[in-house]
Order: sequence, then C-alpha cells, then structure tokens
Amino acid sequence: MTPSRATLDLAVRRAAATVLGGSLALVTWWWIDGGGLGDLAGWTSALTSLGRWTGLVASVLLLAQVLLMARVPVLERAFGQDRLAHVHRTVGFTSFNLMLAHVVLITWGYAAGSLLRWPAELWDLTRTYPAMLLADAGFVALVLVVVTSVRAARRRLRYESWHLMHLYAYLGAGLALPHQLWTGQELVSSTGRAVFWWTAWGAATGAVLVWRVALPVSRNLRHRLRVEEVVEEAPGVVSVVVTGRRLDRLPVQGGQWMSWRFLGRDGWTRANPYSLSAAPDGRRLRITVQSVGDGSGSTATLSRGTRVLVEGPYGRLSPRSRHGDKVALIGAGVGSAPLVALAEELAPAGDVVVLHRSSGPGAFTADLERLAARGVRVLHLPGRRRGPHSWLGDAHAGRYSDLVALRHWVPDIAGRDVYVCGPTPWADLVVADLRRAGVPETHIHVEAFGW
Repeated sequence: MTPSRATLDLAVRRAAATVLGGSLALVTWWWIDGGGLGDLAGWTSALTSLGRWTGLVASVLLLAQVLLMARVPVLERAFGQDRLAHVHRTVGFTSFNLMLAHVVLITWGYAAGSLLRWPAELWDLTRTYPAMLLADAGFVALVLVVVTSVRAARRRLRYESWHLMHLYAYLGAGLALPHQLWTGQELVSSTGRAVFWWTAWGAATGAVLVWRVALPVSRNLRHRLRVEEVVEEAPGVVSVVVTGRRLDRLPVQGGQWMSWRFLGRDGWTRANPYSLSAAPDGRRLRITVQSVGDGSGSTATLSRGTRVLVEGPYGRLSPRSRHGDKVALIGAGVGSAPLVALAEELAPAGDVVVLHRSSGPGAFTADLERLAARGVRVLHLPGRRRGPHSWLGDAHAGRYSDLVALRHWVPDIAGRDVYVCGPTPWADLVVADLRRAGVPETHIHVEAFGW
C-alpha cells in the first residue's frame, strides 16, 4: 500500500461530492431561470413553483441513489461500505421527502391552492397526464423501500426480506422516468437540459447493468465456484471453504466482503454478505459464518460440490486504505473474520496488532496462533461486555476505563491505521474511544453489522 491510493480515494470522495453539489446547483439555477423565484409572489403559483423545484432536486438525488446502489468499484473503494450506507440512507430519505413534497405541492397548486380540491385534482392528474400511472406505481415502490428502511421496521424483518424489498428502488426509479421526460419541462426544454438528464439517466442505467448484472455474471461463469468443505469452528459458527477456476484472477483482498448465494438450498436467490476470513491464495476462498438467520443458519448443512454465486468484492477494510505500515485491528466475535484475513496480508510488511473480543469459545483461535507465530501481536479480550457503554469484556471490569486500557495495550494507537469490525453499537463505542485517543478520522476504517 502506498499513500497515493489513500490520496486517490480522498480525491474520488471530493469529486463525487462536487458532482452531486454541482448538479443540484445546476437544476436549481434552471428553476430560477425559468421564473421560479418570481412565481413565489403568488400563493397558487408559489405552490406550483416549489413543486417543480422539489421535483428537480428529488430527481437528481434519486439518480444519486441508483449510483450508490450500483456497486461502482471506484465509489466502493473510495467510500467503503459503512460510509456508502450512511450517505445512501441520507440521500434516500431526503429524495423521498422531496418527492412527496413535489406530489403534494404540484397537486395543491393545480387545485388553485384549495386543500378541499386536492384529492380530486390528484385523481384528475393521474387519469389525464402522460405516464402518471407509471409514476404512481414507482412512488408506491419507493414507499415500500422507505418504510422497510426505517429502523423500527428493519428490526422486524429478516435481512433477506429487507434486501429483496430494497431492490424495489430500481423499479421505482425506472417507472418515474417516463413521467419526468414527458411532463417535466425543466428536463427537456433546451438541448443542454436534455443532454444533462439523458446523460445522468444513461450513466445510472449503465452502472447498474455493468456492475450489478454483467460483471457478476461474467465472474461467476469464469470462476465456477463450488463448496470444498464446511468446518465447524465453534458452537453455531462454521467456515466454508470454496474453490474454483483461476481464482488468482479474482481481484479480492483480505478484509473485503462479497455477497454469496449457495445454490440448491431454500432461499438461494437471496444473497448474504460475508467477509473473507482467510487471505485469498489464488486457489481457495474462506468465509466464517455465525448462525443468526435463515441464510446463515443453513450454511452448516452445505454439501461438498454445491455451486456458489458471488458478487463483489466490496469494502475498504483492506490494505488499500491504510496510510502507513503500523496497523491495529479491533474485532468482536465473528467480526474478526475480515481482520484475520487482513492481518495475514499485512503481517509480512508491517507492524500489526490484533485486539480480539470474544464472549465464548473463539472461532479463530488457530488463526490467531498462526498470526502470533508470524510476529503479529495478538491480544485476547475475553468475556461478555461489562456494560452497555463499554466495548471490553467483563474480565477487565473495575480495572481501567476502555480508553485507558486501549492506550495501555497500544501506546502508539494515535499513529496507527485502525480497522474495526463488529456489531454496530459495539463498533460505535470503539470508534468513539479511537477519536478520544487521537486517531485521525482518515485513519479509522470501519465495517459494522448494521443494515
């Protein structure tokens, strides 16, 4: 890893923010140029004008949503899954709220500012305006996505069901396109505007077709992955070793994750995200899975020879994101899987320390012993968490605060790149202490289990 890669990723993040900000400014200028500000002088015209502006901004953010979901490699590498998920959530809810405001304001304006006439006006617009039925269907699809993305709803859904529902965002975006092009004058009223919108839609559609469809299909046809063996590592935890053809050509690094489908079992069409738990050697891939749901629970019953389909690799929890040779890896339970794989790759050329939290029999005992034999400093932190505001085990209760313990074990923590992986609440506590310890934000790399 050279510093130039971290610098390149930073440049990509800034460029992405600039493109999005510039696009929002451009469509806002077009709205102003079309008399948007002047229309605010009257009540009815103001409703319609604000409805047009919210529709324009919502359209840009909807396309940004599609690109964020398209697994574009340059964005995946630059942002990492956790940061992309945060941006995706913020942009998604903002886009939906603006789209809802667009529907309400436009209809209210066409109803001459009368709320009593609003329902009848909405029905009339749906019946008479081109592609409005498609737009309504798209809006309903987006409502399903938003409702199932609320934290309270996610807690009641299996990951597999939530993931399937989330794909309706593509349907919603696609059904909205005809309405935007046929009735949105700001979209097609000049050559420049037409070029902008068609380019944006073309880029979003192309990204989905290339990175979500064509690339996974071609990689699976090339590598033809199959299960080689399933090994029980600890109660409720198994490792799955997968082999295939020309795996040395699969561009994956230790610490990254992929979406996995094991054919022949119930629910095989629903992908599950698992990180590699061993550094790829060009011949085999290994994942370690804890039984916490339908998909992960059936992993222990996989048979030798089972066909495997994958998407990826994804994630910045890899050697690419580090800035120097000194690294600390902090993982909890099965969250140590990507960190074990990452440590294997980093061990020959860096100063690596691993802090492994576990509440029961360790799934990675043998792996950590091998790492220790190669010069990696391994710290075992056993026991259940000693409280809701602590990320340490109860074996350390009453001795030190988490921050003091961290600085004691790794005195130079502020000068290291730190990789964190584990459940979201636990990882948040670790990150908070890393910030207090003086670790720069750019040197903290996180992947948590939240979805």
